[in-house]
Amino acid sequence: MAERLITIKTVNLNNNCPECFSTKGLQLTFKQRFIETSFYKSITQEVSTEMNCTVCNTPIYPARWTDDIERVFEYQMKAFQPKKASKKYKSLFWILIIAGIAVITAVIGLVAYKL
Repeated sequence: MAERLITIKTVNLNNNCPECFSTKGLQLTFKQRFIETSFYKSITQEVSTEMNCTVCNTPIYPARWTDDIERVFEYQMKAFQPKKASKKYKSLFWILIIAGIAVITAVIGLVAYKL
């Protein structure tokens, strides 16, 4: 089972970076969990966020956020619309389901025929 985070939205922020104090480099990235197995692909409701500064190339953790960054983060969280949770079954799943139904039908048919 392969799980990964796919980037849904990246927002450039005009706040000062707490590390280098640049106003041009802060980026807030929204990611959503994507699961892929042999039987299905799924997008979950789980959303994670990352904040990075592209000027000094450092991740900005919530402990370093200023009040202004927290306010902008809360606003962006309210404005963010994640993709709907979905599950798409692959062809292997459908082949196994149809094969299972065929086997059950054959067994029932043989039992009914012998009675």
